[in-house]
Amino acid sequence: MSTISIIIPHYNGYDILNNCLRSLYKSKLYNAEIIIVNNNSTDNSIDKNQSEFPEIIILNLDHNKGYAGGCNYGATHANGEFLVFLNNDTEVSVDWLTELMKTINNDTNISSVQPKILNKKNETEFDYAGASGGFIDKYCYPFARGRIFNTIEKDLGQYNDSIKVFWASGTGFITRKSLFKDIGGFDEQLFAHMEEIDYHWKCQLKGYSVYINPTSTIYHLGGETLSYNSPYKTYLNHRNSLLLLLSNYNMSNSIKFLFPRLFMELTSTVKDLLSLRFLHSLAQLRAIGWIIIHPQIISNRRAVIKKIRKISDEELLGNTIFSKSIVYQYFINNKKEYSSL
Repeated sequence: MSTISIIIPHYNGYDILNNCLRSLYKSKLYNAEIIIVNNNSTDNSIDKNQSEFPEIIILNLDHNKGYAGGCNYGATHANGEFLVFLNNDTEVSVDWLTELMKTINNDTNISSVQPKILNKKNETEFDYAGASGGFIDKYCYPFARGRIFNTIEKDLGQYNDSIKVFWASGTGFITRKSLFKDIGGFDEQLFAHMEEIDYHWKCQLKGYSVYINPTSTIYHLGGETLSYNSPYKTYLNHRNSLLLLLSNYNMSNSIKFLFPRLFMELTSTVKDLLSLRFLHSLAQLRAIGWIIIHPQIISNRRAVIKKIRKISDEELLGNTIFSKSIVYQYFINNKKEYSSL
């Protein structure tokens, strides 16, 4: 078994981290090292858990670097050939790591593998963050097998096949340390949300594949660090999605897809306004404003993508990138389940 490093970014909450660690030590770990990146927690959750699990490695940061920064910091201190990024509010099944390793070892061209992610509060349902493998449409709206927007399916075994996906969820996935380092890790400009989508887009542009292995299962509590109803979460999701659209495509596709996307952004903003979700409406306008005043960041990211790219947009469009609009399919055609697309 190859060496493995499990990296868990953490910010506050003794119980959620403790439950995660307890489940890890009940699973088959194959001597994997467990690295907790303390994002400047303000409680005693790190000290209490370290006293119970003295073998864990604690890396302390002097400020909260978010998911992206925390994971990157952990990766620089990891000794494993493979990195597993895992949220602190997850619990794992006994064979979760065995199954992930089986898939990634099948082919050196596989960059990452995601487990099936079920909701900890209702284990018969897929989890919002990743479900059974993630995709995006051409306008950079993410969705997953088992979750499209706020519609979450029950797990009836309908997505138990191991297939290529576009992104593996940051809730939990395994990847190759050498590739992660080569790509430059997660873009810390994103801070949180969609950094794993950006990473896996880059992996595919380098010619690698991303897979889901649903025989590996983890359970996710979700919304413990940043609530699903948080306007800041809305801001990050919309800003980061627009940033990816404007930097990860070639220039002609970025321009072609931008204007329909902006129309959908403004429609969503008005919808939130009419629904009296004023802060969420403002968050979407802030996201657009941030994009407008940060052209240099977009330019810098485009330069990175240019160095990485070995695969054309056209090879991904219609393959792992959904060639239709998931917004249109969901809201107009009323296709609420992945299997109906």
